[in-house]
Amino acid sequence: MITHPLLPKLRELRLSGMLLTLDTRAVQSTERGLTPVEFLALLLDDELERRHQRRLGMRMQQSGCDPSKTLTHFDFAAAPGVNRTLMQELSTCAFVARHENVLLCGPTGVGKSHLANSLATEALKREYRVLSRPVHRLLSELHASRAAGTHERWLVKVLRADLLVLDDFGLQALGPAMVQDLYEIICERYERGSIVITSNRAFEEWGEVFGNDLLASAALDRLTHHAQMVIIRGQSYRQRGRRKEAMKTDSPTESGSVTKSI
Repeated sequence: MITHPLLPKLRELRLSGMLLTLDTRAVQSTERGLTPVEFLALLLDDELERRHQRRLGMRMQQSGCDPSKTLTHFDFAAAPGVNRTLMQELSTCAFVARHENVLLCGPTGVGKSHLANSLATEALKREYRVLSRPVHRLLSELHASRAAGTHERWLVKVLRADLLVLDDFGLQALGPAMVQDLYEIICERYERGSIVITSNRAFEEWGEVFGNDLLASAALDRLTHHAQMVIIRGQSYRQRGRRKEAMKTDSPTESGSVTKSI
């Protein structure tokens, strides 16, 4: 099939999806007795899928999401505190279409960031605009953009995203300028765009992050209105992993001795 007459034409038209599967589809066409239209339809499907995956990859990279952290790869058995049915419902991204928020709260290491990333990934698959950042990093980038003269462009990007993921809310202290930016983002996105927030602080403590009672009250009122609150309880994945590794290294060897890493 190396000399197939369609090859140079597909290269010239930059139809890489068709180019990659031409040999396979030609064999299938012969084996199944496909009509020319059916053969062409298969090639067009391949091209469309190739382009879709390429666009998804680009959007994934630009969004800041991790493509490996999906709902499929989340270990629900190790996180009994997570409502699987609820997360599957949220993964349909209907909340994004309704401009609602999702607030994930729980101790460190229970999978909040993974779940937030999985929702963002599902939104990307549905061709929503997504931006995902740790809260402190996003606000630091916004602050730095002022000096670079790109603040307006950066802020537009944040506000126009269909879904904004703010990871580790309350993990680091925020300066007055950062608090003001965060307040502006929450207010401007209210009922216009969805926000997913993860935090290891209890909801009652979120106001402390702002360091300003008035801003905190106004921001949290908007943030929690039209919001799905998910409280996750359990032990840290990482700590469980360390304990399992310790148990393995402490297990008796064939000679009856015990090994232990230090």
